[in-house]
Amino acid sequence: MSTSRPLPATERPSLLRSLSGLLTVLGVTMLSSTIVSVALPQIVGALEGTQSQYTWVVTATLLASTASTPIWGKLADLFDKKKLLQLSILLFVLSSLLCGLAQSTGQLIAFRAVQGLGMGASQVLVQVIIASLVSPKERGRLNGYIGAVMAVATVGGPLMGGLLAGLPLLGWRWCFLVGVPFMLVALVVLSRTLKLIDVRRPETKVDYAGAALIASGVSLLLLWVTFVGGEFAWISWQSGAMVGGSLVLLALAVWVEARVSQPVVPLHLLLRRETVIAILASSAVGMAMFGGAVFLGQYFQLARGYSPAEAGLLTAPLMLGTMVSSTVAGRMVSRSGRVKSYVVTGMVTLTLGFLVLSTIDKNTSLFIVCSGMLLMGLGVGMSMQNLVLVVQNSVPLRELGAASGTVTFFRTLGGTIGVSVLGAFLANRVSSKIADGVAAAGTSPTAGGGDAGTLDLAGMPPLLRSIVEDSYGSATGELFLVATGIAVFGLLLSLFLPRVRLRDTLDLPGEDERAEEASTAPEAAPNTPEEPVKASSGEKRSFTG
Repeated sequence: MSTSRPLPATERPSLLRSLSGLLTVLGVTMLSSTIVSVALPQIVGALEGTQSQYTWVVTATLLASTASTPIWGKLADLFDKKKLLQLSILLFVLSSLLCGLAQSTGQLIAFRAVQGLGMGASQVLVQVIIASLVSPKERGRLNGYIGAVMAVATVGGPLMGGLLAGLPLLGWRWCFLVGVPFMLVALVVLSRTLKLIDVRRPETKVDYAGAALIASGVSLLLLWVTFVGGEFAWISWQSGAMVGGSLVLLALAVWVEARVSQPVVPLHLLLRRETVIAILASSAVGMAMFGGAVFLGQYFQLARGYSPAEAGLLTAPLMLGTMVSSTVAGRMVSRSGRVKSYVVTGMVTLTLGFLVLSTIDKNTSLFIVCSGMLLMGLGVGMSMQNLVLVVQNSVPLRELGAASGTVTFFRTLGGTIGVSVLGAFLANRVSSKIADGVAAAGTSPTAGGGDAGTLDLAGMPPLLRSIVEDSYGSATGELFLVATGIAVFGLLLSLFLPRVRLRDTLDLPGEDERAEEASTAPEAAPNTPEEPVKASSGEKRSFTG
């Protein structure tokens, strides 16, 4: 096993350079998850893909990223974190180049799945490495920066994708290639400046069976969420087979994890009150973060008639709110050492933002829409990374990777399921409203050469276009009403978080000694004891950013 230890205080300039590289990696990988959302119709059209393939360009990435996150988190506890991060960067760079050069939709889907593996690895490894460098109390400030980077990347992705798709020569291929040079620069910076002292443990074992069962169970569940309501009904034999199969695989995973010495997801983490609450609340925040970028961008284009670039610009209040609140809340958490009040306040603000957005339709004032987005962003910024911090504060350094990977996994899983379910709800409501509007107008869905079943608003006659815009406007409001209910659930959970005070040591008191004793080989000669390399329970580290 490999346990990363903190750098000496004399290495402060190197630490700052390492942090810049780590945040670059995190920003680029988060950007890649949403940058194709606006340009996707153009991408699939250029590659002559089908509607089902359109869905898979997004789904393949989310599947690979979500299912592999806890595995990468566990590997970070067992092996050299720096080498794992370098591997994930190279995997992401290679897959991004392949995506940019894809000649068919099938190739693009396969390469996006590989890119998802690199995305999942990079995102969790960056947070694990940062957490292994500074104490939870000082980490609050860094988590503010992390939240700001994630918000800018997630919400700014559609805007950048819309702008890049219009560039000459490569066009939409820039969406996949734009991050490559930044990742290569980050790789060089991290190779030179990131120095983690590692103690090798020859008895390391990887729980391959548990990893395979978790990945298979989650993938099958996400596949069901992706296709239910479209390819088959909610109550059907396909739903029964996929949901039942997923539950069986996950139950087997729990059985395996309870019996192996080094599980991928340590089950005792899920028995802690603060961990379970943080995980469930993170799922609600994940839905807000991903859903906001997807459905608000669609609302501005299909209900208000704005271009992709204009729609991206109009989502700026969401990005601004998240960036400001995550940075300010992070500094205040580091100063006070308390986190619950910020999480609860964030969940209240998030709920209010959803509630405001639940009132929108085609004609709603942009001031009201932007106010709702600003509240939503403020809520995400105050709660997202602080929920991760709650979990990291409760575990020893040797379990930091598994804990971070677990909470990140459930946040991404919640976001994926939320986007899929809310997307299915939106499609259902839009279809129903268009049918009612067409019937009330006494026309047909293909009147005047248009087709209400497509998203080509420019090709529709004025009457049909007005019906489609009205339908998307009111249906989006109903969607955020459903999201409000989910946010209320997250808020109620956050009220039960214990009032913990963040520790200012890297490890839990006494954990270093216990870890060293547990790792001592029984056959070691008594006259050649291993010299421990540890971060003592009293060692503190301050970060001034």
